[in-house]
Amino acid sequence: MTPSRKPIVIVGSISMDLVTCTPHIPAVGETVIGTSFSSTPGGKGANQAVAAARLGYPVHMVGKVGADSYAQPLLDNLAHSGVGTNSMGRFDGSSGLAPIFLADNGQNSIIIVQGANGDVDPGFIDQHADLIRSAGIVLCQLELPLETTLHTIDLCASVNVPVMLDPAPAAPLPGVVFTQVAWFTPNETEAALYVGEGLSVEEAATDLLSRGVQGVVLKRGAEGAYVATSDGHAEWVHAFPVEAIDTVGAGDCFNGAFAVALMEGRTPAAAASFACAAAGISVTRRGAQASMPTRAEVDTFLQQNKSQLQI
Repeated sequence: MTPSRKPIVIVGSISMDLVTCTPHIPAVGETVIGTSFSSTPGGKGANQAVAAARLGYPVHMVGKVGADSYAQPLLDNLAHSGVGTNSMGRFDGSSGLAPIFLADNGQNSIIIVQGANGDVDPGFIDQHADLIRSAGIVLCQLELPLETTLHTIDLCASVNVPVMLDPAPAAPLPGVVFTQVAWFTPNETEAALYVGEGLSVEEAATDLLSRGVQGVVLKRGAEGAYVATSDGHAEWVHAFPVEAIDTVGAGDCFNGAFAVALMEGRTPAAAASFACAAAGISVTRRGAQASMPTRAEVDTFLQQNKSQLQI
């Protein structure tokens, strides 16, 4: 297969995570002295864009930031990572925000402020239709308004641009979506919403493929991923053994790396193995976008673990 350099286009969310560490989650009316605070770029769309761009592949993002002090740092972080931002718009309000309280015992409390992400409507997608049509693959998630994501998928289907849909956070989808996407990439919890509880990984993949999906990647964290395609190929791709300290953003790292590997001409199983390596590196570091590895880091990691690489 001849590798394509058509760009990867991500249509998705971008937000700033505002993380306060605290001895315990405060009760209503209670004031607690926090132990630390940090603000880190997040949003599933932006995470996947950064993951792909740091691997040296052309990436563009379609989305919006607000008119607040978080907007420029979010855009700067994308650009610094190599993501094209010419199709990022502005919303006259807040950027997407996620105030997070993280307790010493690991419990957390999160408020999602959709902000500019909620203003990404079908009309905005149409403004960037030429970029989307030029893509080698389009990556979508479910953090934008659902009608916007469905409109994007419809547009891609009309011009035969493959779509990778990460159904996170999981939400009901119309049946036609499964016939329009090239890759459906849920984790274990998300898959259960679509196929029900109690199915084996193999049964879940078969169920999804029967709905018209061309390819399924069931992400299973430390177990790796199960890859199945409509032409009958199916196999487990094992994760690489690492000492994980922070799994936030690992699934997004996988998706970005998987897209890059597919665009470079790897088979689905080899692409998933490459993605497992990238995600494996990411969980050894803290943060979402901050943990995404470079191409040199992934290549070195694969060389050190080549006995486990599935090609």
